[in-house]
Amino acid sequence: MTTFSMPPVVPDAWLAERLGTPGLVVLDASWYLPPTGRNARAEFEAGHLPGARYFDLDAASDPASPLPHTLPSDAAFGAYVGGLGIGSDDAIVVYDGSGANLSAARAWWVFRAFGHRAVAVLDGGAVRWRAAGRPMDAGAVTAAAAGIHRAPRPGPGAQCGRRGGGPGTADRPRWSTRVRPAASRRGIPSRDRGSRAGTWRGQ
Repeated sequence: MTTFSMPPVVPDAWLAERLGTPGLVVLDASWYLPPTGRNARAEFEAGHLPGARYFDLDAASDPASPLPHTLPSDAAFGAYVGGLGIGSDDAIVVYDGSGANLSAARAWWVFRAFGHRAVAVLDGGAVRWRAAGRPMDAGAVTAAAAGIHRAPRPGPGAQCGRRGGGPGTADRPRWSTRVRPAASRRGIPSRDRGSRAGTWRGQ
């Protein structure tokens, strides 16, 4: 069984050791303000982490909203993410090319907002990855659709945790995160919370 923890931020060495692991998806979530003159998709096709797929923050937003990058409906987000070949039980590492993970942090938050807990940001993004002399791929990437992505939405009390117990398989590790009531984060004694911590696990 392949096992490893999934902290909110992972170093490049952590990811380098695990590239190609079934159930682990790498996303380039680069997005730049127009004044920079940078084209995120063109830069992705010119060079990206091996096996990475391009996550378009504009495409993953509500097109009917007058405000930029408004969260879409559950169905729309699920269809977009499913079209990238991502399933609800996959673990995701996001990065960008800014060197400061500006848009990667936004992508991390979007997945978390839709209930996908097994998601992390690559520390230093593509800039640190290249600086370490690690390999890059080039060209467009097309992934087979995994169907509509559905992740539980446990609410504001959810927090990212480390891997929990439970069975997995040899070709698909088990990812998990601990979900606890929001009350427990405010210091309310457990006897007054009225609910118990639970665990959501990918398959």
